[in-house]
Amino acid sequence: MNKKIVVVGSSNTDMVVKTNVFPKPGETVIGESFMMNQGGKGANQAVAAARMGGDVTFISKVGSDFLGAKSIELYEKEEINTDYISVDEVSLSGVAFITIDSKGENSIIVAPGANASLLKADIDKALHVIENADLILMQCEIPIKTVEYVVDIAHEKGVKVILNPAPAQVLSDELIRKLYLIVPNEIEAEVLSGVKILDWDTAKKAAESLCLRGVDNVIITLGSMGALVKQGDSYTEVPAIKVKAVDTTAAGDTFCGALTVALATGKSMIEAVRIANKCSSISVTRMGAQNSIPYKEELV
Repeated sequence: MNKKIVVVGSSNTDMVVKTNVFPKPGETVIGESFMMNQGGKGANQAVAAARMGGDVTFISKVGSDFLGAKSIELYEKEEINTDYISVDEVSLSGVAFITIDSKGENSIIVAPGANASLLKADIDKALHVIENADLILMQCEIPIKTVEYVVDIAHEKGVKVILNPAPAQVLSDELIRKLYLIVPNEIEAEVLSGVKILDWDTAKKAAESLCLRGVDNVIITLGSMGALVKQGDSYTEVPAIKVKAVDTTAAGDTFCGALTVALATGKSMIEAVRIANKCSSISVTRMGAQNSIPYKEELV
């Protein structure tokens, strides 16, 4: 029987332009190509978890517009439970404007839309699935009060929560200590720890600082370097798989979704990170967010 994974987070439609170089302030550049596809950190992670074989329920909010309806339709095709995706009759669905340069690096502006109105009342409709989840995965593209509310419910019921604290922002010690696992990238880890990450040693210092704030397990993703895992007093460096990146847009989300499924199915933290690294390495060789996320069958 599949473990039940609940993803609480954002749903966006991505507007993506690929160009040789990022424009400077006040500058106009001619892009190479344009695409529009599904995105949002919550949705990306839900899709990644579903494609890895997870039994996924997605709690989110979209507008009562074409983009929202299309998003729900596509999540259902991924066999994600969409029963708890609310529809906002006032706000439009969230969108993200993404620019990708010739090296595969990206620059993103997000207009949250309905994601900003995913509030306590919406979560209350899904209390049963939250309280009976095996793992909950969240990010920070929804109101932080909503993140805290879900964490409080899960903590009270003994349900483990994995938080990907993206976009980077300050989090309270009370929130951090109630987490099972926190998975920041180097920028997010620096915001939360005050330690600038330059190498494995500084990553270890950042992870130690986070643990001192109350969380037992920390995974810091370090792009082309790989990921640092801290469990209790032990540190493990898990190198990245070397590939030629064309678009890193959903790499972190792919990592988090795959990691959650691996942990839910009983893999050790280190083995789960290796699986997540492999999924992430596949995703960066493809254009798009959800378009780039691999299926379980591709890992063999």
